[in-house]
Amino acid sequence: MRLIFFGPPGVGKGTQAERLADRVGVPHISTGAIFRAAMQAETPLGNEVKGFYDRGALVPDELTTAIVVEALADDAQKNGFILDGYPRNLSQAEALDAALAARQESIDRVIYLTAPDEEITKRMMARGRADDTEEVIANRLDIYREETTPVLEHYRSAGFVSEIDGVGELDDVAARVYDGATESAPS
Repeated sequence: MRLIFFGPPGVGKGTQAERLADRVGVPHISTGAIFRAAMQAETPLGNEVKGFYDRGALVPDELTTAIVVEALADDAQKNGFILDGYPRNLSQAEALDAALAARQESIDRVIYLTAPDEEITKRMMARGRADDTEEVIANRLDIYREETTPVLEHYRSAGFVSEIDGVGELDDVAARVYDGATESAPS
């Protein structure tokens, strides 16, 4: 099972990705965790990432993709994975598709968790973080949609997207996520 989790900030994708990973026995992989592990291991790619982190700069697409592909080649991912936070744009999605195709693999499903903006705003405001104001949250949601809509359309056109309502009790959402993740992939 090779899955990508998508959804706006505050929709609960990290929580649901972890729950599904535990249920189906594949690793939940976030780009942040991959970056931290590579930097800690001082791999050549990790050292490149560290240079960007130290400067407070965004890690370029090519480097992000290289480090994700390197992580996916690990034996721990041989039975599948759940990606969270990658791909963020169409260039990354196309690079991921090509890297997987080179190994005769592909993404099985894209789980797209959704919730109304009002619900997301309420959840994020409840975290109590100083940077979580209504204006900042609205801006983050706009940026998220601008960056990820082309990626979603890319995978939608291939029939890989399962859109899941992210509102409700954790167990109810988890059941919907599992059902979406286990839908048959297009032939």
